[in-house]
Amino acid sequence: MRKATSRRAFRLEEHIKKELSRILIEDIQDPRLDLVTISGVRLNSDLTIAEVLYTHSSDSDKKEEALQGLNSAKKRIRFLLGQSLNQKFVPDLRFKWDDFLETMIYESP
Repeated sequence: MRKATSRRAFRLEEHIKKELSRILIEDIQDPRLDLVTISGVRLNSDLTIAEVLYTHSSDSDKKEEALQGLNSAKKRIRFLLGQSLNQKFVPDLRFKWDDFLETMIYESP
């Protein structure tokens, strides 16, 4: 996936991140998603795919369970996201575990 580099894409990534965080807290009632945090969003160059980076507060053993919860609520999340975006199209959401912190902790010299 080629990452978008425009100023518009950056603003849209931040807006999507904030809205997804709000949606998970206020609208989605799945217990598998209770401690899930949206840590980032990356859009591809034509703004049709959003790679959503997430973490789980308790431990990394819950990442598969959280991924199942996110994927099962994907349609509802996308619908709610579409209501808050002022765009013609809502990007397809692809969820990916954010391993940045684990990499920094375990691979630091």
